[in-house]
Amino acid sequence: MDDTKKLVELLGNLEEEKVLEFVKKQVSSGISADEALKVVGACQEGMAIVGDRFVKDEYFVADLIFAGEILTGALDALKPALAGKTQGVIGKMVLGTVQGDLHDIGKNIFGNISSISGIEVHDLGIDQTPQAFVNKIKEVGAGAVGMSGVLTLSIDSMKATIDAIKAAGLRDKVKIIIGGVPVTKGACEFVGADAYTINAAEGANIVKGWFGK
Repeated sequence: MDDTKKLVELLGNLEEEKVLEFVKKQVSSGISADEALKVVGACQEGMAIVGDRFVKDEYFVADLIFAGEILTGALDALKPALAGKTQGVIGKMVLGTVQGDLHDIGKNIFGNISSISGIEVHDLGIDQTPQAFVNKIKEVGAGAVGMSGVLTLSIDSMKATIDAIKAAGLRDKVKIIIGGVPVTKGACEFVGADAYTINAAEGANIVKGWFGK
C-alpha cells in the first residue's frame, strides 16, 4: 500500500481529485479492513492540518466546508474495504450545536470522524435547547456529549446546557467536550466541560480516549 503520509499531505492541501484517486487506488488493490482503517487515520491527520491552518487564518470557512466534502467522498470510497471490519460500537455520544447558533460545519466533520472511530453518534442538529440534550442522553444512554458553537453567545448556551445536565442528575454519567471558534481553556472551565477543542480530529481522539480506545 502507498505511504499514507502522502494522503495526509494531499488532504491537508485540499487536493480533492488526488485524495479520491489515492483512496480509490487503495480500495481497488484489495486492501484489508485494517489497512483501510490506516487510511482513515491518515484522513484524520489531514483534517487536523486543515483545522490548524484555519486557526492560523491560512484557511477560511469555505475551505473547511470543502475539506468536509473531500473527507465525505474519501470515506464513501472506503466503505467497501471497511465493510469487512467488524468493529463494535465503543461508546455513544450525543452531539449538537447549542441553542442560538445555526452553524454546523465543524460539528459535522467532528461527528463524521467520531463515527468512523467506532463511536455511535446521535446528532441533534443545530440550535438545540438544553432539554433536547438532556432528553437524548436519557434516551440513548450516552457516555459522552459534544457541544458545538461558533458565536460568542454559544458559550452561555453551553453553560446552560451543562447546568441542565447537572440538574437532571446526569453529569456524573457523561463526559462533555465543547468545540468551536470561541472555545478556549477559560471557556471550558467556565461552562464546566471536561475538554475543549477547535480541531475535529483531535476532538474525536479525545472522545475515543474516554471510551478506553
